Amino acid sequence: MPADRFKVEVGGRALELSNLDKVLFPQAGFTKGEVIDYYTRIAPVLLPHLTDRALTRIRFPNGVDGGSFFEKNAPAATPGWVRTENLPAPGSSKGRETIDYVVCDDLPTLVWLANLAALELHTPQWKIGAHPDVMVVDLDPGAPAALRQCCQVALLMRDRLADDGVDAYPKTSGKKGMQLCCPIAGTQDAELVSGYARRIARELEQAHPKLIVSKMAKNLRPGKVFIDWSQNNAAKTTVAPYSLRAQPVPAVSTPLTWDEVEAGAAGKRPSTRPWTATEVLRRVAKQGDLLAPLLDGGPELPG
Repeated sequence: MPADRFKVEVGGRALELSNLDKVLFPQAGFTKGEVIDYYTRIAPVLLPHLTDRALTRIRFPNGVDGGSFFEKNAPAATPGWVRTENLPAPGSSKGRETIDYVVCDDLPTLVWLANLAALELHTPQWKIGAHPDVMVVDLDPGAPAALRQCCQVALLMRDRLADDGVDAYPKTSGKKGMQLCCPIAGTQDAELVSGYARRIARELEQAHPKLIVSKMAKNLRPGKVFIDWSQNNAAKTTVAPYSLRAQPVPAVSTPLTWDEVEAGAAGKRPSTRPWTATEVLRRVAKQGDLLAPLLDGGPELPG
């Protein structure tokens, strides 16, 4: 076996890890071995948000500065013990009718993916064979608006959703924006969920036209926060909580407290820089999974 390959056992499964010293985040000197270590340590809070969901990966075999590719289909050398599900592929860019999706239900699968430099993990809002059980509202700032303005819109969205009995839980995207994640009943189809999110986005746009835009046209976005209600389309995915992001540093899509969002709206962190893998591990050790309520279900949305 080449010197840069190592056989390990994870959760009773045999894996072969390779190129652990390869730097995947050059600005931070963060290696593939450290990526695997992060995903191994964050697994207890990450895996429940991946379980039973078709997984889209973004792989960076030569690091975040070396190009990437989306991967939905299970690669040819997928081990037999990795769970896959053959599902319809609406809107497939390659014209496929179905895709053999990887489903990451356990630690061995997560480590296997990390070894493939699958840095970013994205999931739909539904579990396999079910209606959406999470509604996601993506808040995307148009420069010069930034995360501070996203926090301001998040507070407005939280309060409006609360009027309908819907709880919202914030997280950073790990890049420039953030998302609100709302547990819902899982009894309504994606079209209804998307329609509800669109209606709320338009209400807030009308009430705060200088801050919010609900239309997708990019020429409308400068200086405003785009509320992307379309994330609830059945064919779309959202970056999973605790996933790494392809940034100069190993940034993470990080769950927040509402106190932190209020501080961000006032111009304090989290409006300054993203949280990194090391920082998120410390946060979880102290706070646990701030998004655990997403796993418990929620109400039906108003029709």
